[in-house]
Amino acid sequence: MEIKPLKFIFFGSSEFSVIILKHLIEAGYLPLAIFTAPDQPVGRKQILTPTPVKILALEKNIPILQPKKLDDDFYNNVLNSLRQLADQGNDKKEVDLFIVASYGKIIPKNILDLPKFGSLNVHPSLLPKYRGASPIQAALLNGEKETGITIMLMDEKMDHGPILSSAKCLISETENFLTLHNRLAELGAKLLIATMPNFLAGKIKPIEQNHKVATFCKIIQKQDGEINWQKSAEEIYNQWRAYADWPGVYSQLAVNNKQLSIKFIEINIVKTRHWRVFTNTNIKPGEFFVDNKNLFITCGNNSILEIIKLQIEGKNIMPSNDFINGYLKNFGA
Repeated sequence: MEIKPLKFIFFGSSEFSVIILKHLIEAGYLPLAIFTAPDQPVGRKQILTPTPVKILALEKNIPILQPKKLDDDFYNNVLNSLRQLADQGNDKKEVDLFIVASYGKIIPKNILDLPKFGSLNVHPSLLPKYRGASPIQAALLNGEKETGITIMLMDEKMDHGPILSSAKCLISETENFLTLHNRLAELGAKLLIATMPNFLAGKIKPIEQNHKVATFCKIIQKQDGEINWQKSAEEIYNQWRAYADWPGVYSQLAVNNKQLSIKFIEINIVKTRHWRVFTNTNIKPGEFFVDNKNLFITCGNNSILEIIKLQIEGKNIMPSNDFINGYLKNFGA
């Protein structure tokens, strides 16, 4: 199928955005310009670091804009430059589309309405479920078996606009944020590329969301990774799956009369009952035990998790055997 020239501007910042943008470029859709978040200080040395999207834009020699705020002043200052980018010497032409994927900023309506055909958003959930900043994490945290991608025509409210297309994606029990994130980005790119020509040709009628059943997810904070051991093993395991990329899951635990700050890097859920937990009423949630050289920790409702890898604050990541030998020599069976 012949690709018709499309005059669009891309808004994105994260790795999710990069996957979408790469597929667009590979399919013959090159943006006139890219909006991405400002460079941010990263690491202990607070080195100013560009977004993944900016790095790709520099490689492809695509003009980059990094406004701190998309307010009225920004709108007035940048409107002419956007039109100039789109016009390419013909002032009768306009920008066809804005494509938004994980940009990280709320875009005002007066900017969304600039393109001829409006602004499209690639959202990693089946809207109206999981509107907001963390739909992938929310699906994992809640133990969902299915999620998906929605291509939406944006309006002034968050993830509120009418739907152009959607695609479902099954979630495996062992999947975490990193793997699901990449699969959804790939699916989103393919769905966007399939949807755009039909939408621009007037073959798709946007369908209003059922706002009465909308659910929302929050911006994730570092403290969301702290474990409450009174929760069941399944709940904690889902927390680990959801926050595998950031902030991870962690806890302050007493080990041999020492308080250790521990991050749990890799864990498994144990679905069968363990004799030690059910025969020892003194075991409390958040206590380690060793059985057959394997490391476990107790959770609420007499459930347990197996610990595969962990990291003590200030130390390197270690396998459970090293932790057992170094900190739990008197534990075990």
